[in-house]
Amino acid sequence: MPRESYRDRAVVVRTYDFGEADRVIVLLTRHHGLVRGVAKGVRRAKSRFGSRLQQFVALDVQIYPGRGLSTITSADTVAFYGSGIIDDYETYTAGCAVLETAQRLAYEDTAVGENETYLYDAVVATFAQLQSGSLAAQKNPDGPAFQPTAELDMFCLQAMAHAGWAPSLFNCAACGEPGPHHAFHPAVGGASCVHCRPQGAAEVDPETLHLMWLWAGGHRAAAAQVLSSAPHLAAEAHRLTTAHLQWHLERKVTALNVRGHA
Repeated sequence: MPRESYRDRAVVVRTYDFGEADRVIVLLTRHHGLVRGVAKGVRRAKSRFGSRLQQFVALDVQIYPGRGLSTITSADTVAFYGSGIIDDYETYTAGCAVLETAQRLAYEDTAVGENETYLYDAVVATFAQLQSGSLAAQKNPDGPAFQPTAELDMFCLQAMAHAGWAPSLFNCAACGEPGPHHAFHPAVGGASCVHCRPQGAAEVDPETLHLMWLWAGGHRAAAAQVLSSAPHLAAEAHRLTTAHLQWHLERKVTALNVRGHA
């Protein structure tokens, strides 16, 4: 029995050329997880919606399910976040890392109503923060420095918490001894006391773990205040966040390691 077409909100994760004029679009949808669909004829100059199927655009799409690939029959722009994101290298690479991380975390072919909308909503909210922060920095270059990597790390820490494997950032992840602690290793689940510290654990400043805790809780203003007095903590926090994420995904997220993030 043929499956009916449906509409959903989506963002483009990545694209591939397909045939002479078509393109395969990988979408992160709000209600259907990851969807791989063919957009027919979008590489032709007269394509009606090809220009909309790009990264950093929130879309309303019509999708016809198929056995292998679905077919994307229409796409309307809901919000465009590219302005500001694509104008700055660090902001752009942070945005790409958000998309790749979301792709690794997403479930495919989830039926309507079965998948929470968290991941899509978190990606769009992060795009909005990246765009507004970048545009504000462009308008006021003498103001507070915008740190797109902080928005990326905030997204990653909150997404890991939603997935159920957030790092422990105060208590020892192994025995529960209250911190602050000076070691971190993703194999034990984050912070580690002197008794549980495994070989190869990173020596960390407890203030770095505090910064990560603020990001994980969405305390953007408090985290910015910490960074204003100790900006060096950001690089270490990014390394720990990346290490924990990739350990639990059991694969690298390429965009996280693009030079210029840390």
